[in-house]
Amino acid sequence: MNGLKIGNLMARVPIIQGGMGVGISLSGLAAAVANEGGVGVISCAGLGLIYREKTTNYMEACIHGLKEEIRKAKEKTSGIIGVNIMMALTNFSDMVKTAIAEKADVIFAGAGLPLDLPKYRTEGCTTKLVPIVSSARAAKIICEKWKTLYDYLPDLIVVEGPKAGGHLGFKANQIADPNYSIETLIPDVVREVAVFEQKYQQEIPVVAAGGIYNGENMYDIMRLGAKGIQVASRFVTTEECDADIKFKNTYIDAEANGVEIIQSPVGMPGRALQGKFLERVKQGLTKPKSCPYNCLHTCDYKVVPYCIIVALYNAYKGKMDRGYAFAGSNAYLSTRISTVKEVMDDFTTKFEKRKSEILALLKK
Repeated sequence: MNGLKIGNLMARVPIIQGGMGVGISLSGLAAAVANEGGVGVISCAGLGLIYREKTTNYMEACIHGLKEEIRKAKEKTSGIIGVNIMMALTNFSDMVKTAIAEKADVIFAGAGLPLDLPKYRTEGCTTKLVPIVSSARAAKIICEKWKTLYDYLPDLIVVEGPKAGGHLGFKANQIADPNYSIETLIPDVVREVAVFEQKYQQEIPVVAAGGIYNGENMYDIMRLGAKGIQVASRFVTTEECDADIKFKNTYIDAEANGVEIIQSPVGMPGRALQGKFLERVKQGLTKPKSCPYNCLHTCDYKVVPYCIIVALYNAYKGKMDRGYAFAGSNAYLSTRISTVKEVMDDFTTKFEKRKSEILALLKK
């Protein structure tokens, strides 16, 4: 298994821990993954709620929270620490500027096309920029725009397929369509990106995300051209995950038919675990009365059925009757609380086993 190159950085293990908000992947989980040779990722969504005791201003609390989480992570590890920032956030700009100022190793930007992300780079900036896309067309548009406007190309591209947890960059009728599967997307994106790699003599690794649950999945998708994987759900049921144990137990208690597609106030389909709160949403019992945070560009409290930032914060705190858990399609496979080391070791062991099996078959 080769390492994963991100600009001049090298992750010993080609696994990126997916960003999970609100509060599911903070400095604790991110540092633990980085210490095992992967890329740990802090989610900046909703940090203003987690750090609201510092200031009554939500936006100021978000900035303070991101600074604190990056600093805490860097105190715990010398490995690679990234930050996941959704384009849909109203404070996207502040979060990007803060991540760069605090010298986060990588910014992962999704939930929209981050067409102007390179404009935030400052003199001496060392932060790598990574867009999250769901099609070859999106990858091409970003590469063209970045190179034309900023003379910069992505340091890596994450391709998130329709089996991912959380917000999905697909229409509802595309989610189960095999033409949009990660196995179809990866070769398409790799071919598209290769044009820019050859033209500008710069490597742009492509990483696969969404529904990749074990080392066998990892090997199979990397055979299609991915240089690594992004994993989120597997890390929820670890001791180091920053969420409350009640949140983690929803994964362990989930059944195969307990993962559903919802329409998020963000304006995108999302994959989540069924529960009491989402049942109340369907019954129209969760209507917000105001919008105290103004956290999303796409959200109008007069129209949406609930406040997503509050619901996800409640879930992070273990108040599952007042919130819900986003989860990937295979989240129900979790059976116990493990450690990040166990998860990483399991991926690498099964990757090598699958590799040996395939090579043996090819020799016959």
